Amino acid sequence: MKICLVERPLVATNRIPGLEHRHLQVVRDGKSQLVAVDAVGCTPGDWVICVGSSAAREAAGHKDYPSDLTIVGIIDYWEED
Repeated sequence: MKICLVERPLVATNRIPGLEHRHLQVVRDGKSQLVAVDAVGCTPGDWVICVGSSAAREAAGHKDYPSDLTIVGIIDYWEED
């Protein structure tokens, strides 16, 4: 699991069929920007918990889902180091 900051939505209208209509978010993990599937409905500025690998696919809805990073929770309180 990773703690990330949601920066902004990512709009991609031309997708493979497996991505369906799930929302995508640009998140920051330290200095890196990553794209994550939003499974919980977060907004920019939220601190979130993300999972990767097979856990990301399961959290997005199915083990065959084409995701490598999925947001699984919004953190209510977090003090950045």
